[in-house]
Amino acid sequence: MANAKTNIDQKVLQYEHFINEVLRRDLQKVLEQRDSVYEKISQYLQLKNTLQNLQEEESKCLKTDVDLGCNFYVEAQVEDASKVFVAVGYGFFVEMTHDEALKFIEKKTAQLTIFTEQLTKDSARIKAHIRLVLEGLRELQGFSDVF
Repeated sequence: MANAKTNIDQKVLQYEHFINEVLRRDLQKVLEQRDSVYEKISQYLQLKNTLQNLQEEESKCLKTDVDLGCNFYVEAQVEDASKVFVAVGYGFFVEMTHDEALKFIEKKTAQLTIFTEQLTKDSARIKAHIRLVLEGLRELQGFSDVF
């Protein structure tokens, strides 16, 4: 009987280790990745709003603050804001007109939204695995339904 109890305790420790070291870490990575993608979507939408404001004003000149790094900003004046450079990925920037940039932003945000939906499904799947293992632990330890 003591041997069976020791065996159960070892299994419980293995399952707890699996939950804490594997599943929770995987869940954390997926949620961080999803937050990063949401941040990218936010930046693209901010650019979209800026471009739409530029189109409405029909002004070629633009005053802006440029980040030099470490939160040091300098005021800059752009003489011709009819074209912008847009980050397209992997460190590449492409010069686009406002209309081209707006079309690109629509496609890119749609693609990123699909990716966030997949990451949300992945996080739900990992949470379900955690729940399943916790349920197995409950049964293994002989507890009544706590959840």
